[in-house]
Amino acid sequence: MTGPTTPEQPWPVRTVARKIAEWVDRLGAVWVEGQLAQVTARAGTGTAFLVLRDPAADVSLQLTAPIGLVRDGGPAVAEGNRVVVHGRPSFFLGRGTLSLRVTEIRAVGVGELLARIERLRKLLAAEGLFDAARKRRPPFLPRCIGLVTGRASAAEHDVVSNATARWPAARFRIEHVATQGALSVPQIVDALARLDRDAEVDVIVLARGGGSVEDLLPFSDETLCRAVADCRTPVVSAIGHEPDTPLVDHVADVRCSTPTEAGRRLVPDLAEETARIAGMRDRARRALAGWVDREERLLTALRGRPVLADPLRSLDARHAEVERLRDAARGSVERGLDRRRVELEHLRARLTTLGPAATLARGYAVVQRVDDPAEPPPVLRSVTEVADGARLRIRVADGAVLATVQAAAPRKRKRTEKANG
Repeated sequence: MTGPTTPEQPWPVRTVARKIAEWVDRLGAVWVEGQLAQVTARAGTGTAFLVLRDPAADVSLQLTAPIGLVRDGGPAVAEGNRVVVHGRPSFFLGRGTLSLRVTEIRAVGVGELLARIERLRKLLAAEGLFDAARKRRPPFLPRCIGLVTGRASAAEHDVVSNATARWPAARFRIEHVATQGALSVPQIVDALARLDRDAEVDVIVLARGGGSVEDLLPFSDETLCRAVADCRTPVVSAIGHEPDTPLVDHVADVRCSTPTEAGRRLVPDLAEETARIAGMRDRARRALAGWVDREERLLTALRGRPVLADPLRSLDARHAEVERLRDAARGSVERGLDRRRVELEHLRARLTTLGPAATLARGYAVVQRVDDPAEPPPVLRSVTEVADGARLRIRVADGAVLATVQAAAPRKRKRTEKANG
C-alpha cells in the first residue's frame, strides 16, 4: 500500500501509524536539553515518565526512561532542573503518541550554564544590544508604572512600598508571572508585550528577589533579552541583589541593583521636591526683591538729576539762548540791509550824475544824423561829418527837434600861448 490515497482507497490507521513510526525511527539517537517539568516513576511497570519543557517556549516533549535511570540520577533528576538527555524518538502505535526513549540523563552544571551565558553575552554585545546610545531615560514622573514580578513577592512589596513612600500618587499596573521555572520566560515576554502596548504605561520594571544561578537563569534567556530590547517603553531591570547581573540587566535601559533601589529611582521624592520648590520660590522672591531695590535706587538717582528735578530750567535757558540768537540774527540782517541800502543810494547818485540825462539837463544836446530811417541815427561828433542840407536830430533834456544844415564850414580854433613872466 504505497500508492496515493483516495476517498475510495484510504489507508487504514495501522498503515499511517506504521509509516509515521518509520519516519520517526530515521531520526536516530539525539541529545536534547531542557527543563524537567514533571517526573513520574511507576514501580510496577519499571518505566519512568518525564516531561521535558523548552525554557524559552511553550513546547514540551514526553520522555520515557528505565526507572533505575531516574533513581540513580538522584537530586539531579528532579522537577525544575535543567538536564541534557540522550535518547531515540519512538512512536507508540497503540496510542499514537510520540516519546523520547531516554538512555542517559545529565544535569547541566553551574559552570556550563555560566559558560553559555557568557557566550550569549558576547553575541548580544556584538549585535549592539548593550550599547549606551540605544538606552532611553525613564520620565521624571511617570503617569503609570508597569511592574512585572511574582505574585505576592517581596520584590513587588519593595518596589510598590518605596515608590509610594516617595510619591504617594504613584500608579502601578502589575503583571504577575512566574519568575523561575519553565513557564517564566514566555509569561514574562507576554507581560512585557501587554505593558508595552498600554499607552498610559511610561516605564516597565522587571523585579525579582535574589536566588541561585539556576533561579535567575530565565533573566539571561536570549528570547527575554531580545523582547526587552524591542520594547518601545523604557525598561528598568531590578533582578536579585547587588552581585547578581543577569543579561537582562545589560539590555535594559536602567539597571537597579535591588527592587528597593528601583522603587526609589522610579519616582521623585515628594518631600525633596517640595523643599526644592520652596527653596526656588525663596530664591526667586529674593532675586525679585533685589531687582526691585536696584531699580528703585536707579529711579531715585535719575529723579535727583537736575534735568529731571526741574526740566523747565533747561528749556528756559535754551529759550533765552534762542531769543538772543534770533535778536542777533535780526539785527545783523537789518544792519546788512541798511548798508546795502546806503550803497544802493550812492550807486544811484553816481549813475544819475554820470548818465546822459544829467548832462542834457546842464544844457548839452546830442546831435544825430538821420540820413537812413532804417538804421539807428549815428551821433555827430564833427562838423566835417555833415554837408549842407543834411537833416539832423537834436536831443535836449526835455525832448528832440529836427534841423537842416545850411552852412557846414569848419571853425578854426586859435591857440593862445601864455608866456610865463
